[in-house]
Formats: sequence, structure tokens, C-alpha cells
Amino acid sequence: MKLTATEQGLLIPKDMLGENQEFELTQENDKIIITRIKRTSSIWDLGSNPVDCDVKDAAVNHDNYLYKQ
Repeated sequence: MKLTATEQGLLIPKDMLGENQEFELTQENDKIIITRIKRTSSIWDLGSNPVDCDVKDAAVNHDNYLYKQ
């Protein structure tokens, strides 16, 4: 793929970036390298994969997760 730089820089198509939202740019000689940064677990992930079982309160270990990680 050939890209043309504008005054703001380059626009890389989202389909080339996958699901990642953070990247690291490095420059080696005449090359620019884009590396995906793996996402670590976050408080924002809570509830994204809810528990499906006979537990009355699936958030029993919520504080333990937040404060003892």
C-alpha cells in the first residue's frame, strides 16, 4: 500500500490495525515500525464477560480484583 503524507501526517486504514487501539511507533534507519501494544486488563473490562451461573452476586471478588492486583 502506498500512502501520501499530508500536513497532519499519514492516515492508516483501520482494517490494517485490527482490534488494537494503542500502538508504538519507532524509527530504525529509514523505516518506521508500528507495533501493536497488547491491552492489559482494566477496570473498564469489568462486566464485559459477565458470569453465567447460579451465583447471587457475581461481583463478590470485585474489591479483591481492584485493590490486590
